[in-house]
Amino acid sequence: MLAIQISRTGGPEVLEAVQVEAPSPAAGQILVRHAAVGLNYIDTYHRSGLYPLKLPSGLGLEAAGTVEAVGDGVTRFQVGDRVAYNGTMGAYAEAAVVPADRAVRIPDSVSLEIAAAVLLKGMTAEFLVRRCFHVKQGDTVLIHAAAGGVGQILVQWCKALGASVIATVGSEAKATIARDLGADHVIDYGHEDIVAKVGELTGGQGVAVVYDGVGKDTWAASLKSLARRGVMVTFGNASGPVPPFAPLELGGKSLFVTRPRLFDYITTTEELDESAEALFAVLGSGAVKIDIGQTFPLAEARAAHEALEGRRTIGATLLLP
Repeated sequence: MLAIQISRTGGPEVLEAVQVEAPSPAAGQILVRHAAVGLNYIDTYHRSGLYPLKLPSGLGLEAAGTVEAVGDGVTRFQVGDRVAYNGTMGAYAEAAVVPADRAVRIPDSVSLEIAAAVLLKGMTAEFLVRRCFHVKQGDTVLIHAAAGGVGQILVQWCKALGASVIATVGSEAKATIARDLGADHVIDYGHEDIVAKVGELTGGQGVAVVYDGVGKDTWAASLKSLARRGVMVTFGNASGPVPPFAPLELGGKSLFVTRPRLFDYITTTEELDESAEALFAVLGSGAVKIDIGQTFPLAEARAAHEALEGRRTIGATLLLP
């Protein structure tokens, strides 16, 4: 079968399309034949070495498809079930073996493509708005990269929870997307000062929470945009890692900072299922819609990474086997 692997870290050029033998499920595992593979920014961190892997390695953490075989002792799924998973390395392939207790069943109302596009990003949004910081009616939130995969879901979910959303984007085209998703205010950080604009929009109070997947480039502005006792949620490094900082910098407004990981919020199968159920419920209600902005053949994963890092993608991106 076709798979994408890396034998060294670096830029998109290190991605190699290779032919490997299709795996067989061991006890407790299922073999999933992929219909679609999700592309996520964390994949670029693994490829670059920011998040180290043992090499050589497959790449990719998220896919959806059909169960083709089950290992001994598996009762959670059977052959033919429609499933999705995230968190198991090696999704950039035509098929993969996955621990049965780390996959979730896809409801009939959700297509395999949408499931592959939304599971990791959607579960990330779920824990960010429901558990990392509990967004509630009347909160004002700041969401960076609002036209990106996670950003689009965050905007819609926060609006569904009754929050006022200030979104940041990098172009007028992306500003239109954020507005169409329901953002109350949109800041184009290429032309506007984030801190000044947030101050203007909040009467100088600041926001209750910042959701920041950009990292280095927005860190300082994010902290300055928070209200007293505000929560800084730095969950990604699209522009590079956040620089070291002194805790004393948080003292002026008694701020909180967290650097959460999805996998610490779906540690158990019960947490995984609860997160997936909440995600599929908000999709089913129509409160959150998923935009698959672009697709690439699996063999062209390099081009997909180049587009993602070049900020030329909008919404979710899929690799199609």
